[in-house]
Amino acid sequence: MTATITTSTLNEFLSAKFRFWALVSMVLLVFVHGYTIEPRYLQPWTQPGESLGLASFTEYVLANGLLRFRIPMLFVISGYLFALHDAQPHRTRMEKRVRTLLVPYFLWSGLHLLLLLCMEMEPTLRGWIIDNGINQIDQERHLLHDYHWYEALGRWLLAPAPYQLWFIRVLFFYNLAYPMLARWLIHPVGRRVFFSIAILAWLLSVHLYFIESEGLLFFCMGVWLQKSGFNIEHPGRWLQPGWWAVVALVAALAKSWLAFNGVALLGDMIFPTMLILHKITVFAGLVAAWYGSDALVRACMQQPWFVWLSAFSFMIYALHAPLVAVFIDPALRLAAPLPEPHLWVFVLLPITLITVSVALGAALRSMLPSLYALATGGRGLAA
Repeated sequence: MTATITTSTLNEFLSAKFRFWALVSMVLLVFVHGYTIEPRYLQPWTQPGESLGLASFTEYVLANGLLRFRIPMLFVISGYLFALHDAQPHRTRMEKRVRTLLVPYFLWSGLHLLLLLCMEMEPTLRGWIIDNGINQIDQERHLLHDYHWYEALGRWLLAPAPYQLWFIRVLFFYNLAYPMLARWLIHPVGRRVFFSIAILAWLLSVHLYFIESEGLLFFCMGVWLQKSGFNIEHPGRWLQPGWWAVVALVAALAKSWLAFNGVALLGDMIFPTMLILHKITVFAGLVAAWYGSDALVRACMQQPWFVWLSAFSFMIYALHAPLVAVFIDPALRLAAPLPEPHLWVFVLLPITLITVSVALGAALRSMLPSLYALATGGRGLAA
């Protein structure tokens, strides 16, 4: 999540563009998490558990291809904005981050654990929790009632049930480590060494608990873009969005075809091939989306309804993942009589959950603004 964006340190269009992508990235996140084809937990090399078809291929191209730039986009924006305010003491900024990141993190993590405890009291829902491994600590314990007290505490503090909160967790630690990261990124040798290691870790999809390779690379990229004065408003010769959009599309289509048919063709090489194509899709999509969206940003941010909607990015982020987990299977059963039911659910369920999240956010902001401010870290308070 990014801090509140102000026009005092950015020109008006960049401020609007950051708000636009904060919202759009959250919307795309719901569609990625609303992927309906098993296995639903997507890795770059995931191979669908069903044959190639219109619905399965379309979902895979989008959810595990063209939409995957959304988290790097958020990290780049976060890094850029944090570096933009170096005039403030780091301690002061971290005190603010406690309010804007840690308080919402602990609040939403605790709220979801409380809701799961309530769900366990209903036998049908208890069976659903076990079947889906929502709270699995180990192979024996699936329910909160089975946890030791320190396991429940750890779930609240370090491994929240709403898994999307990992973004806030790692972002807080990147903010905390910012003085050290900035020194490396400013020093020519340190920058080359750091980015060489960070890019390699990202290409290999290295994931440590507090140092997640994708987040670290793109957060630091945002810091470097700000510190170097890189032109993020107009693309240079090698960053023309049209060409990068073609690269992203071709790589996503090739990777998706391999996901369904590549084992017979490539054997064990299927995994590194899909991984490389995935990384190409992500980076190319990021460049194409940022530099190619100016006309769309201007059109959307001139609409009062869109500006109003952009205030609820955090509510979409905080609410969507548990709602997807609860409703995706009932939605598939409901859509079963339709042609291509998986595709219908992939489109309509995220739209429905985004609408619900915005409605709940608007109601909470109207009736309990202090609680809304606490739950969102002060985001989206303006009407």
